[in-house]
Amino acid sequence: MGLWIAGEQMENERIMFNFIKYVVEGKEVKQLEQVKLSYARDALEPVKSEDTMDYHYGKLYRTYVNRFNSGEGDPDFNEAGAFLHSMYFPQLQIPDEANTPIGASKEFINKHFKSFDNFKEEFTKVAMGIQGSGWVYLARNGEIKTIVNHQIKNDIILLIDWWEHAWALDYQADKKGYLTNTWKIINWNIIDARL
Repeated sequence: MGLWIAGEQMENERIMFNFIKYVVEGKEVKQLEQVKLSYARDALEPVKSEDTMDYHYGKLYRTYVNRFNSGEGDPDFNEAGAFLHSMYFPQLQIPDEANTPIGASKEFINKHFKSFDNFKEEFTKVAMGIQGSGWVYLARNGEIKTIVNHQIKNDIILLIDWWEHAWALDYQADKKGYLTNTWKIINWNIIDARL
């Protein structure tokens, strides 16, 4: 049986990607925790259905955490999968048709892209260039980058899950429609906090 030591948050992110540390037979062991949603699983409809949230958040994300904690599979892959989902879900909110960047995120986007419309156009171009699955994100240096598979990155400001499980139940093959609607559920206060 383990002895609890402490929970720690990733320093570069103000999100709840927590490790719980235990000492088992003199060796420190870290365990991941799944972030709690600040909204109901049906709150993102019609952009993301409750069925998608049950599958994406409730099953797949939970599986990365559980597999890491049980030592099953590739620990780096599972840890990175948990990390990315721990960034992705907290940045979402109830849909708002007129949702646009505010504060620091608006200034950052205008500085690097001149306007939110230009940013969305460039983001869409990069995202649609991904063959298969992955992630697309806005980096701290103002670039739009991709992540093949799962990797922990320390420069993420805004992150979009481009794996099929994030959109296929609701959008089938319409990835562009998924991205267009995703702008309605981005919580720009979270993006501001990351800046």
